[in-house]
Amino acid sequence: MTKKNILLALICLLPLQLLAQQLWSLKECLDYGLKNNRSNTVYENEKRAADAQAKEALADYLPKVSVTGTLDDNLKVQQSIIPAGIFGPEPLRVAFTQKYNANGVAQLDQTIYDQSLLTGLKANKFNRQQAELNLQQNQEVIIFNISNAYYQIFVYREQLRLLRENLQTYRKQMDITGLQVQKGVTLKKDLDKVTVNYNNAVSQIRVAESSLTLSENQLKYNMGYPINSQLLIDSTNRADIAVPSNINANSQQFAATNRTDYRLSEINAKLLDIDQQRIKAGALPKLTGYARYGAVGFGSSLGPALTDLNPYSAIGLKLTIPLFDFFKRNAQVSQAKYKSLNAAENLKLDEGKYQLEYENARTKLVKAQSNLESDKRNIELAQSVFRTTDLQFQKGVTDLTDWLNAQNSIKEAQNNYLNSLYSFYQARLDMEKAGGTLKTFYNGL
Repeated sequence: MTKKNILLALICLLPLQLLAQQLWSLKECLDYGLKNNRSNTVYENEKRAADAQAKEALADYLPKVSVTGTLDDNLKVQQSIIPAGIFGPEPLRVAFTQKYNANGVAQLDQTIYDQSLLTGLKANKFNRQQAELNLQQNQEVIIFNISNAYYQIFVYREQLRLLRENLQTYRKQMDITGLQVQKGVTLKKDLDKVTVNYNNAVSQIRVAESSLTLSENQLKYNMGYPINSQLLIDSTNRADIAVPSNINANSQQFAATNRTDYRLSEINAKLLDIDQQRIKAGALPKLTGYARYGAVGFGSSLGPALTDLNPYSAIGLKLTIPLFDFFKRNAQVSQAKYKSLNAAENLKLDEGKYQLEYENARTKLVKAQSNLESDKRNIELAQSVFRTTDLQFQKGVTDLTDWLNAQNSIKEAQNNYLNSLYSFYQARLDMEKAGGTLKTFYNGL
């Protein structure tokens, strides 16, 4: 096969290779991010830690078995005094142990009643819910960040498209003006004016291309996607980035309970209330049962102390009644009480704050959509003016200054449109976040 045929085959296969590469929609980016963002692992581990914490709390009410062994070498054996008159006229010195003393004991302890432990077990359910909500909140953050980066990419691509259209217009005008300068019909300063605008457009394209690359890298990071790997964003299928013709911002009623952070605050208030009850319950008696079995050995040498063992055993109940720690406990109860009261007040404050955030986000969204529609119509109007001015300029009815002014009006209208476009997407995400409906937004894509 000749080099020419090989080159032709490669050119034919290139479009097929491009088509085979995946084009990522917003939904696909979110699906990937929710599975691969590494922060998910952190919150999954916190959920497992909450399960382990629940088992730890339950373990305090389960039987405990301990085994203890001791071996004493009494370098100087302790003696006791038997007073005179019991076994003789003189006091009698007696040692109740020998040089070596071995003791081994196994004991089982079982809590029968401890109200503070029973109260603490109630927190297990809320600790699990808290871990699950933290995981859900992290997923909402991922949805917000990925959507924001995705929309930024779309806006920068729109900017590049418009800038390249402007660049082509300036390029055509430079060619026309250059020919006019060669023929002596116009002055070189007119060519310089167009060239300046052309160079400015080139510079703006470079900045926009750099910003686009930064946004693509930010999207990869938020997705947990390899930074050095190519990620092709679908810019042809605009179903997930299309601007709705009319958003009804009043379509949903605000409810603070839709927000994950509000439900986390609710759980925190419940946990503080349980903590207060647990501290109070610490003043109640505690009843524990035990069973003990052991063996003790004595000897003047090490061998008999380890082999000649005398077993013993016992079972019993232990009742513990706190009497003189009420000052400390009362102080602890007071602290827990005020923390619980503050949590309840903060919950009410949060409800009002979240209501305010939602109302502000809704207002911004309505305004952003109105501005976007107005700025989009303004581009069409500026283009219409430019077409008329360009025709007049070609016929010599107007001068280059009017032509440049009309083109600058298009650029200004385009900049306003791009700002409005990004503001709209940002306002839309802010409203979903304020209303606690980011998951609903994701599921609706």
